Amino acid sequence: MSQSLRLEGIDFSYDAQRILAGIDLTIPAGQFVSLLGASGSGKSTLLRLVAGLKAPQRGRLAWNGKPISGPGLDRGVVFQDYALFPWMSVVDNIAIAIGKARPETGKAERRAEAVDYLRKVGLDAAIDKYPFELSGGMRQRAAIARALALGSPLLLMDEPFGALDPVNRARLQDLLLEIWEAASPKKTIVFVTHDVDEALYLGDRVVILGSTPGRVIADLPVEFPRHRDRRSLFDSTAFHDLRESIAETLAADTLKQLVAV
Repeated sequence: MSQSLRLEGIDFSYDAQRILAGIDLTIPAGQFVSLLGASGSGKSTLLRLVAGLKAPQRGRLAWNGKPISGPGLDRGVVFQDYALFPWMSVVDNIAIAIGKARPETGKAERRAEAVDYLRKVGLDAAIDKYPFELSGGMRQRAAIARALALGSPLLLMDEPFGALDPVNRARLQDLLLEIWEAASPKKTIVFVTHDVDEALYLGDRVVILGSTPGRVIADLPVEFPRHRDRRSLFDSTAFHDLRESIAETLAADTLKQLVAV
């Protein structure tokens, strides 16, 4: 399966501490995968390996049949800290990403595309503002717009909504799903979270990492139909049953780790 993200036997250690152990995953193109686990389970580290920002000590990573050996424009990344250039306006932050991905585009075309992406994420009124003039939710929407503007077929998201209040978090979850569902072809998304409800609401699949070291302890399909309605989904018996199963899996792994100490 060439059109996929493949992780085979991934081990990673930092300062002699084993962070990840024997990670094996295959993620088909166009799938939305929620990567769930407690703090310290190596979720963010795994995402950085896929982004090419770190290299494993053992194992193989490949995207669409090509080994991952460093960062690339084929993989867009959204971090929790927004990572916008503070000296540039919001529109220029997006335009520079477009120029990097498609250097043949002219300055006016880059700006027009940047404005279009900002409108998609509801930032029409903030186009010429600077990051420090925006709220946290607005900066995160700008970061998502920049990642989308790159046109990367694989989008890696590291707890991008974790620092937001519940209302803005729900709005951005819905926005992300709306953009992803409307795209053709769909982007492949790996979304790191420690929130079970968020993982189930967003994902086609939930991959759970146990901790110390991080390893796959469950890989569950999320078969709720799309388009998802938050209220009816959260009220459903199927949702609560799957949520409870995930909570039990995480609790059992935590207990196992405590007993082993």
